[in-house]
Amino acid sequence: MLAQLTASPAVPKAVNAAHLLVLLPKGKTLPGDAPHRELLAAVLKRRGIKAEEIAEAPIAANHSDGSLVAWAMLDFDKTNFAVQTQARKAMQMLLGEQPGSIAIVVQGDAVQRQQAAEAAVYAAWVNGAPLPLHKKKSDQRKPLQKITLYGFADKKIFDALKAQAEGNLLCRTLTVQPPNELTPTLYRKRIKELAKQNGWQFKEFDLKALRKMGAGAFVAVAQGSHDEDAAIVHLRYRHAKAKQTVALVGKGICFDTGGHNLKPARHMHGMHEDMNGSAVALGTMLAATQQKLPVNIDCWLAIAQNHISPKAYKQNDIVKALNGTTIEIMHTDAEGRMVLADTLTLASREKPNLIIDFATLTGSMHVALGARYSGVLGNRDALLQQAVQAGLQSGERLCAFPMDDDYEPALDSKVADIKQCTLDGEADHILAARFLKRFLEHDVPWLHVDLSSSRCEGGLGSVASDVTGFGVGWGLRMLQSR
Repeated sequence: MLAQLTASPAVPKAVNAAHLLVLLPKGKTLPGDAPHRELLAAVLKRRGIKAEEIAEAPIAANHSDGSLVAWAMLDFDKTNFAVQTQARKAMQMLLGEQPGSIAIVVQGDAVQRQQAAEAAVYAAWVNGAPLPLHKKKSDQRKPLQKITLYGFADKKIFDALKAQAEGNLLCRTLTVQPPNELTPTLYRKRIKELAKQNGWQFKEFDLKALRKMGAGAFVAVAQGSHDEDAAIVHLRYRHAKAKQTVALVGKGICFDTGGHNLKPARHMHGMHEDMNGSAVALGTMLAATQQKLPVNIDCWLAIAQNHISPKAYKQNDIVKALNGTTIEIMHTDAEGRMVLADTLTLASREKPNLIIDFATLTGSMHVALGARYSGVLGNRDALLQQAVQAGLQSGERLCAFPMDDDYEPALDSKVADIKQCTLDGEADHILAARFLKRFLEHDVPWLHVDLSSSRCEGGLGSVASDVTGFGVGWGLRMLQSR
């Protein structure tokens, strides 16, 4: 449950709040009407720093009445990501005390006040609602219940922002679930409940149906699980005024052991988060639904686990995918592209105007970018440019990678139509995208987002938790452009 927001365009002469955040535009002097200006001036003098240095790091101090006040100067010449990060770090100074309510004052011109208000309120929403972690009762965080904003008020903007925050929170909540509490069976139940709550059409293709359909790539991965509970889930949102349909596809591997090519403990730890791509797709769809965006959405989720067992698929197996392509298995830990292959075929057969898939797919993308950017590849140059621009606008930054035809020979197989991957791992994020492209039908415009920033230690942008929910804000921006 997100905190309730009350907003006013005016700033009172005195703001009485136990926890107050003041956001100022970057400048060499303090505005004469800045709340608690005398206290801030005294703190700056005591620390021997200049006013503009608050743009580098926020500061906080206790007022004589016991209230905690934090100040930050936002540099609006920098990117949205930088502004969001500044606002989040200042907000954390207050949220650390687990307050029930927070007051926010934004100053500057009209554009600056709006940008500051959006950054601060969003940071309060996504960080003020604690994730469901298994901790002692005494360690459980109290949720933020009320936000009072002064200096900007636009209900329409905040309604949209709240929907995005709800989507981000759903994504992170699902991603942090331990693997014994988010098996494919339990995950599918939760998705069905979400569909019922939000009026989405719901359909499942279980293993029996997928075998009958000939979805051999998905089945190859799923067959290693003792409980045959894997499925491709299809959700559908429709709007009466929609002119375009977008398909969101998500990798939902609830736990990834690596299969027969077993991961070492260091790399297997945290593999319950390998379903993050599906959580991003769900979070994006939830936010779009709550915003009532006039765009049709088909959401395709590849829900499975990659286990080791006598039935698990092996190196040198040859399997036939749904579209008839035969695949030579090179490495059982490259399971994500296998489950996505058949899922992308199903999605593309509906002939949407755009397909976007989300997946924590390759280690090589993390090597290339670290955890602060995610990578994007696609089959339209203009679409890639739009994706990068949406990343700058949303504060969820993407780097575009090439996918030229001369990468394709690396996937040539002597015994099948295509290799699943190579064993040297070079440019695997590019080869994985080349592989996935083979399973698109009807030349549908397509973007593949490799979520290297699904987890970033210490937080990223607006989000303070290690699990970031990256992709929901960006995905929503892409849907809004439609």
